Amino acid sequence: MSPHTFHTLPSLRHAVRGICRAHCLPSPNGARLVLSVSRLATAALDAGGSVRLEAVEQPVPGGRTLLAVTLHAGRTPASPSPADLPLPGQATPDGTVAWHLPLGEAGSRGEDRPPSLAPPAPRGDAPAPGGAREAAAEGYEAEIAALEGELGAALSRVDTLSTELHRLKDELAETNSGVLALYVQLEERDEQLRRAHGQILRELEDALRPPPITVNGMDLAVHYAPADPDAPTGGDFYDWLLLPDGTVHITVVDALGHGVRSTRSALNVTHAVRTLALEGHPLESIVARTHDILAPFDPDLMATVLLARIDPETGALRLANGSHPPALVVRADGTADYLELRGRGIGFPLPGSDTVREDTLHEGDLLMLYTDGLTESRRDPIEGEARLVTSARAHARRPVEEIPGAVAKDMHTVILHPDDTLALAVRRTGKPQRGHPLAGQP
Repeated sequence: MSPHTFHTLPSLRHAVRGICRAHCLPSPNGARLVLSVSRLATAALDAGGSVRLEAVEQPVPGGRTLLAVTLHAGRTPASPSPADLPLPGQATPDGTVAWHLPLGEAGSRGEDRPPSLAPPAPRGDAPAPGGAREAAAEGYEAEIAALEGELGAALSRVDTLSTELHRLKDELAETNSGVLALYVQLEERDEQLRRAHGQILRELEDALRPPPITVNGMDLAVHYAPADPDAPTGGDFYDWLLLPDGTVHITVVDALGHGVRSTRSALNVTHAVRTLALEGHPLESIVARTHDILAPFDPDLMATVLLARIDPETGALRLANGSHPPALVVRADGTADYLELRGRGIGFPLPGSDTVREDTLHEGDLLMLYTDGLTESRRDPIEGEARLVTSARAHARRPVEEIPGAVAKDMHTVILHPDDTLALAVRRTGKPQRGHPLAGQP
């Protein structure tokens, strides 16, 4: 559109609307442009002057196109600041104001719909009388002014809401960033607390476990691993001690459950068994008597128990079992056997060992006592027992202190059912030297 001069506000508005339609400007931008041009031109037209309007499409880098609309209205004391218009423009010292509006794909079709620069034609088939025509024009102008006032107020409200929305978005982004940072800090703190908690529990549980014993003619070692390293307490426990008659007593317990409660239950069992063993009760009666002692105090207690008595002098081995996995013996010649023995654990119906199984550990024989976490990590105890035989035979000649951990590592290459694991190894190294049958215990 080449520059065109306007002497009336209606004709100017009509031309601006035509430009907006021709270049397919979005409605909000078009309405703001009409209001801005009208406010700038009002002062000049009220003073009896004229204004010039020009609209040109300008390509910009990136393949985009801008619509440059320029109004030459001059400067008057009543002219508003271009920065305060509904659509702020760029002003020059001579009073020219320009707007640069981005066009979409539809903007290129503007040349198919050239803007009309003429004022709107009067309605009706015949021209109206002069007085009526002037009255109609005044009424039309008043109606347009009222609508523009309402539109300006609406656009102002939209601007206010847009500003508030941007502010709220910025605040929300800052809040989300702060929450995320706090969440990360809490996660790190929680991880630190978990590790510290686990370390404390490990130290407490280690303090509760029996100290090592040294027996002339026998080597002993144990390995324990919790199902959850951050919560190392569990119901797998053991006890070993030297009895007054010189035999070695070993207790292996697996109390139902995990955590501190199961640890307490396992400790109760080992303490009761130790007391009964030191009092000289027969091995075959200890499981049942332990149940009788603990049931009144802990009726929910359920635990499997395996008891072993070994004479370091002769190698005589006696076993009692309460629902526990059987002991495994690997002979010096490489053969291996499970020492099966029936019985029912503490908290089970009819608790006690059905009988006592007797065997002999010869020089070089290895005895493995364990909990089901060692053989049931793949949810198949039969397959686990077969793998345990293979692993124990493979490591039987290693130093005893290395055997339990090496066997557990073999057994846990695949873990489908995590559980607390206890593995205890005893090897008979030979007949004790005369005069030094026992080295004692701390």
